[in-house]
Amino acid sequence: MNGGTFLAILALQICLDRHGFSSNSLDGQSGAKTAAALAAYCESKGIEPPVPGGEAQAFLRYFSGEHDLFTEETVTAADMAALVRIPEDPAGKARLPNMGYESIREMFAERGHVTPHTLSRLNPHIDWTKVGAGDRIRIPEVTPGATGAKAARVTISLSKFTVTALDRSGKPIAVFPCSIAKDKSKRPPPGDLKIVTKIPNPNYTYTPDHVSPGKKKERHIFQPGPNNPVGVVWLGLSLPGYGIHGTPTPERIGRAESHGCFRLANWNAERLYELVEPGTVVSIAP
Repeated sequence: MNGGTFLAILALQICLDRHGFSSNSLDGQSGAKTAAALAAYCESKGIEPPVPGGEAQAFLRYFSGEHDLFTEETVTAADMAALVRIPEDPAGKARLPNMGYESIREMFAERGHVTPHTLSRLNPHIDWTKVGAGDRIRIPEVTPGATGAKAARVTISLSKFTVTALDRSGKPIAVFPCSIAKDKSKRPPPGDLKIVTKIPNPNYTYTPDHVSPGKKKERHIFQPGPNNPVGVVWLGLSLPGYGIHGTPTPERIGRAESHGCFRLANWNAERLYELVEPGTVVSIAP
Protein backbone atom coordinates (compact mmCIF):
# COMPACT_ATOMS: atom_id res chain seq x y z
CA MET A 1 0.00 0.00 0.00
CA ASN A 2 1.46 3.36 -1.00
CA GLY A 3 1.82 6.23 1.43
CA GLY A 4 -1.02 8.26 -0.10
CA THR A 5 -3.54 5.44 0.21
CA PHE A 6 -2.34 4.66 3.74
CA LEU A 7 -2.85 8.27 4.86
CA ALA A 8 -6.21 8.58 3.09
CA ILE A 9 -7.63 5.50 4.80
CA LEU A 10 -6.04 6.45 8.13
CA ALA A 11 -7.68 9.90 7.87
CA LEU A 12 -11.03 8.20 7.24
CA GLN A 13 -10.54 5.88 10.23
CA ILE A 14 -9.64 8.82 12.48
CA CYS A 15 -12.78 10.73 11.53
CA LEU A 16 -15.01 7.69 11.93
CA ASP A 17 -13.44 7.05 15.34
CA ARG A 18 -14.09 10.64 16.42
CA HIS A 19 -17.77 10.21 15.57
CA GLY A 20 -18.03 6.90 17.46
CA PHE A 21 -17.82 4.51 14.51
CA SER A 22 -14.74 2.49 15.27
CA SER A 23 -12.65 0.33 12.97
CA ASN A 24 -10.84 -0.77 16.15
CA SER A 25 -7.04 -0.19 16.07
CA LEU A 26 -6.39 2.38 13.35
CA ASP A 27 -3.99 1.00 10.76
CA GLY A 28 -4.53 2.88 7.49
CA GLN A 29 -5.66 -0.31 5.75
CA SER A 30 -8.93 -1.04 4.02
CA GLY A 31 -10.78 -3.99 5.52
CA ALA A 32 -14.02 -5.39 6.89
CA LYS A 33 -13.95 -3.36 10.12
CA THR A 34 -13.39 -0.07 8.30
CA ALA A 35 -16.10 -0.87 5.74
CA ALA A 36 -18.55 -1.78 8.52
CA ALA A 37 -17.77 1.41 10.47
CA LEU A 38 -18.26 3.54 7.37
CA ALA A 39 -21.53 1.81 6.44
CA ALA A 40 -22.88 2.37 9.97
CA TYR A 41 -21.83 6.03 9.88
CA CYS A 42 -23.61 6.52 6.56
CA GLU A 43 -26.71 4.82 7.96
CA SER A 44 -26.68 7.16 10.96
CA LYS A 45 -26.56 10.18 8.64
CA GLY A 46 -29.04 8.85 6.10
CA ILE A 47 -26.51 9.08 3.27
CA GLU A 48 -25.42 6.66 0.60
CA PRO A 49 -22.31 4.61 1.46
CA PRO A 50 -19.51 4.26 -1.08
CA VAL A 51 -19.22 1.22 -3.31
CA PRO A 52 -17.14 -1.60 -1.80
CA GLY A 53 -13.47 -0.76 -1.98
CA GLY A 54 -14.12 2.97 -1.98
CA GLU A 55 -12.63 3.66 1.45
CA ALA A 56 -9.56 5.42 0.01
CA GLN A 57 -11.79 8.17 -1.46
CA ALA A 58 -14.30 8.26 1.40
CA PHE A 59 -12.41 10.78 3.53
CA LEU A 60 -12.71 13.47 0.86
CA ARG A 61 -16.34 12.54 0.21
CA TYR A 62 -17.55 12.62 3.80
CA PHE A 63 -14.99 14.37 6.01
CA SER A 64 -13.11 16.91 3.88
CA GLY A 65 -14.07 19.66 6.34
CA GLU A 66 -12.39 17.98 9.30
CA HIS A 67 -8.92 19.21 10.21
CA ASP A 68 -6.16 18.64 12.77
CA LEU A 69 -6.15 14.89 12.27
CA PHE A 70 -2.87 14.44 14.13
CA THR A 71 -1.30 15.87 17.24
CA GLU A 72 2.12 15.69 18.86
CA GLU A 73 2.43 14.77 22.52
CA THR A 74 5.54 14.98 24.66
CA VAL A 75 6.65 11.99 26.70
CA THR A 76 6.77 13.12 30.33
CA ALA A 77 8.71 11.92 33.35
CA ALA A 78 5.37 10.78 34.79
CA ASP A 79 4.79 8.64 31.69
CA MET A 80 8.16 6.98 32.16
CA ALA A 81 7.59 6.44 35.89
CA ALA A 82 4.20 4.81 35.22
CA LEU A 83 5.67 1.95 33.18
CA VAL A 84 5.65 -1.51 34.75
CA ARG A 85 7.01 -4.94 33.93
CA ILE A 86 4.27 -7.54 34.06
CA PRO A 87 5.43 -11.01 35.15
CA GLU A 88 4.18 -14.16 33.48
CA ASP A 89 3.06 -15.91 36.67
CA PRO A 90 -0.30 -15.02 38.28
CA ALA A 91 1.21 -14.56 41.75
CA GLY A 92 3.68 -12.04 40.36
CA LYS A 93 0.92 -10.16 38.58
CA ALA A 94 -1.10 -10.04 41.79
CA ARG A 95 1.81 -8.33 43.58
CA LEU A 96 1.83 -5.39 41.17
CA PRO A 97 0.29 -2.16 42.52
CA ASN A 98 -1.30 -1.61 39.10
CA MET A 99 -1.32 -3.27 35.68
CA GLY A 100 -0.04 -0.34 33.69
CA TYR A 101 1.64 -0.06 30.32
CA GLU A 102 4.90 -1.89 29.73
CA SER A 103 6.33 0.55 27.19
CA ILE A 104 5.92 4.07 25.86
CA ARG A 105 5.11 2.56 22.47
CA GLU A 106 2.21 0.62 23.97
CA MET A 107 1.04 3.68 25.94
CA PHE A 108 1.00 6.04 22.97
CA ALA A 109 -0.47 3.48 20.58
CA GLU A 110 -3.47 3.25 22.91
CA ARG A 111 -3.68 7.02 23.28
CA GLY A 112 -3.90 7.33 19.50
CA HIS A 113 -6.07 4.23 19.00
CA VAL A 114 -3.48 2.89 16.56
CA THR A 115 -1.60 -0.36 16.11
CA PRO A 116 2.03 -0.27 17.31
CA HIS A 117 3.13 -0.74 13.70
CA THR A 118 1.13 2.30 12.59
CA LEU A 119 2.56 4.34 15.46
CA SER A 120 6.07 3.45 14.28
CA ARG A 121 5.14 4.37 10.72
CA LEU A 122 3.95 7.79 11.89
CA ASN A 123 7.17 8.28 13.88
CA PRO A 124 10.05 6.89 11.79
CA HIS A 125 12.53 9.03 13.74
CA ILE A 126 11.78 7.34 17.07
CA ASP A 127 14.02 4.59 18.43
CA TRP A 128 11.55 2.83 20.71
CA THR A 129 14.34 1.14 22.66
CA LYS A 130 15.67 4.56 23.70
CA VAL A 131 12.55 6.74 23.88
CA GLY A 132 12.36 8.89 27.01
CA ALA A 133 11.02 12.03 28.65
CA GLY A 134 11.06 15.00 26.30
CA ASP A 135 10.60 13.01 23.09
CA ARG A 136 7.67 14.11 20.93
CA ILE A 137 5.39 11.49 19.39
CA ARG A 138 2.87 12.00 16.61
CA ILE A 139 -0.49 10.29 17.12
CA PRO A 140 -3.99 10.59 15.63
CA GLU A 141 -6.22 13.23 17.21
CA VAL A 142 -9.12 11.03 18.23
CA THR A 143 -10.75 13.13 20.93
CA PRO A 144 -14.51 12.79 20.35
CA GLY A 145 -16.77 15.79 20.15
CA ALA A 146 -18.97 16.35 23.19
CA THR A 147 -22.50 15.32 22.19
CA GLY A 148 -24.12 14.36 25.49
CA ALA A 149 -25.84 11.52 23.62
CA LYS A 150 -27.07 8.47 25.47
CA ALA A 151 -27.94 5.07 24.06
CA ALA A 152 -31.59 4.02 24.24
CA ARG A 153 -30.53 0.44 23.49
CA VAL A 154 -27.41 -1.57 22.70
CA THR A 155 -27.30 -4.51 20.30
CA ILE A 156 -24.57 -7.14 20.11
CA SER A 157 -24.32 -9.08 16.86
CA LEU A 158 -22.71 -12.49 17.34
CA SER A 159 -22.29 -12.96 13.60
CA LYS A 160 -20.89 -9.49 12.85
CA PHE A 161 -18.76 -9.19 16.03
CA THR A 162 -20.12 -5.71 16.74
CA VAL A 163 -21.58 -3.74 19.63
CA THR A 164 -23.93 -1.00 18.41
CA ALA A 165 -25.43 1.82 20.48
CA LEU A 166 -28.78 3.01 19.14
CA ASP A 167 -30.81 6.16 19.74
CA ARG A 168 -34.57 6.18 20.41
CA SER A 169 -35.34 6.12 16.68
CA GLY A 170 -33.19 3.01 16.19
CA LYS A 171 -30.33 4.77 14.38
CA PRO A 172 -26.77 3.85 15.35
CA ILE A 173 -24.89 6.48 17.31
CA ALA A 174 -21.79 4.33 17.83
CA VAL A 175 -20.45 1.00 16.59
CA PHE A 176 -17.56 -0.93 18.09
CA PRO A 177 -15.91 -4.19 16.95
CA CYS A 178 -15.96 -6.82 19.69
CA SER A 179 -14.79 -10.32 20.50
CA ILE A 180 -17.18 -13.04 21.64
CA ALA A 181 -16.96 -16.44 23.32
CA LYS A 182 -14.95 -19.09 21.50
CA ASP A 183 -17.15 -21.84 22.96
CA LYS A 184 -20.57 -21.46 21.31
CA SER A 185 -22.24 -22.98 24.35
CA LYS A 186 -21.04 -20.02 26.43
CA ARG A 187 -22.56 -17.39 24.17
CA PRO A 188 -25.77 -15.86 25.54
CA PRO A 189 -28.85 -16.89 23.55
CA PRO A 190 -30.64 -14.25 21.45
CA GLY A 191 -32.77 -11.99 23.59
CA ASP A 192 -32.65 -8.97 25.86
CA LEU A 193 -30.36 -8.38 28.83
CA LYS A 194 -29.66 -5.20 30.78
CA ILE A 195 -26.68 -3.26 32.03
CA VAL A 196 -26.71 -3.73 35.81
CA THR A 197 -23.33 -2.35 36.90
CA LYS A 198 -20.81 0.21 35.63
CA ILE A 199 -17.32 -0.17 37.11
CA PRO A 200 -14.39 1.98 35.99
CA ASN A 201 -10.87 0.67 36.59
CA PRO A 202 -11.96 -2.79 37.76
CA ASN A 203 -9.71 -5.33 39.40
CA TYR A 204 -9.79 -8.94 38.22
CA THR A 205 -9.93 -12.20 40.15
CA TYR A 206 -7.90 -14.88 38.43
CA THR A 207 -8.69 -18.55 39.06
CA PRO A 208 -6.77 -21.16 37.02
CA ASP A 209 -8.80 -23.50 34.84
CA HIS A 210 -6.62 -26.48 35.79
CA VAL A 211 -4.29 -27.37 38.67
CA SER A 212 -2.03 -30.33 39.34
CA PRO A 213 -3.60 -33.30 41.15
CA GLY A 214 -3.64 -32.77 44.90
CA LYS A 215 -3.21 -28.99 44.68
CA LYS A 216 -5.85 -26.39 45.51
CA LYS A 217 -6.84 -23.67 43.09
CA GLU A 218 -5.30 -20.39 44.20
CA ARG A 219 -7.13 -17.21 43.41
CA HIS A 220 -5.19 -14.06 42.65
CA ILE A 221 -6.51 -10.52 42.43
CA PHE A 222 -4.97 -8.35 39.71
CA GLN A 223 -5.10 -4.62 40.32
CA PRO A 224 -6.64 -2.12 37.85
CA GLY A 225 -4.84 -0.83 34.79
CA PRO A 226 -4.92 -0.99 30.99
CA ASN A 227 -3.17 -4.39 31.06
CA ASN A 228 -5.71 -5.87 33.45
CA PRO A 229 -7.45 -8.81 31.69
CA VAL A 230 -10.75 -6.89 31.68
CA GLY A 231 -9.15 -3.59 30.71
CA VAL A 232 -10.24 -0.24 32.11
CA VAL A 233 -14.04 -0.67 32.20
CA TRP A 234 -16.52 -3.35 33.26
CA LEU A 235 -20.19 -3.17 32.28
CA GLY A 236 -21.96 -5.98 34.09
CA LEU A 237 -24.93 -7.65 32.39
CA SER A 238 -28.06 -9.12 33.95
CA LEU A 239 -26.84 -12.60 32.99
CA PRO A 240 -24.61 -13.48 35.97
CA GLY A 241 -20.91 -13.62 35.17
CA TYR A 242 -21.27 -11.84 31.84
CA GLY A 243 -20.22 -8.35 30.92
CA ILE A 244 -18.80 -5.98 28.33
CA HIS A 245 -15.24 -4.92 29.09
CA GLY A 246 -11.92 -3.69 27.76
CA THR A 247 -8.81 -5.68 26.94
CA PRO A 248 -5.01 -5.30 27.01
CA THR A 249 -4.79 -6.73 23.47
CA PRO A 250 -6.93 -4.50 21.21
CA GLU A 251 -5.37 -5.89 18.04
CA ARG A 252 -7.10 -9.23 18.73
CA ILE A 253 -10.62 -7.73 18.83
CA GLY A 254 -13.08 -9.17 16.33
CA ARG A 255 -12.47 -12.84 17.06
CA ALA A 256 -14.27 -15.68 18.78
CA GLU A 257 -11.82 -16.26 21.60
CA SER A 258 -13.18 -14.94 24.90
CA HIS A 259 -14.43 -17.09 27.77
CA GLY A 260 -17.95 -15.69 27.38
CA CYS A 261 -17.89 -11.93 27.84
CA PHE A 262 -17.76 -9.27 25.14
CA ARG A 263 -14.38 -7.58 24.71
CA LEU A 264 -13.80 -4.12 23.30
CA ALA A 265 -10.65 -2.07 22.84
CA ASN A 266 -10.13 -0.08 26.04
CA TRP A 267 -10.95 3.23 24.35
CA ASN A 268 -14.18 1.83 22.92
CA ALA A 269 -15.16 0.33 26.28
CA GLU A 270 -14.69 3.80 27.80
CA ARG A 271 -16.82 5.35 25.03
CA LEU A 272 -19.62 2.81 25.58
CA TYR A 273 -19.39 3.40 29.33
CA GLU A 274 -20.37 7.04 28.74
CA LEU A 275 -23.29 6.09 26.48
CA VAL A 276 -25.10 3.66 28.79
CA GLU A 277 -26.60 3.61 32.27
CA PRO A 278 -27.75 0.81 34.57
CA GLY A 279 -30.99 -0.41 33.06
CA THR A 280 -29.96 0.13 29.42
CA VAL A 281 -31.25 -2.82 27.38
CA VAL A 282 -28.62 -4.95 25.62
CA SER A 283 -30.10 -7.12 22.86
CA ILE A 284 -28.17 -10.20 21.78
CA ALA A 285 -28.65 -10.91 18.08
CA PRO A 286 -27.51 -13.97 16.10
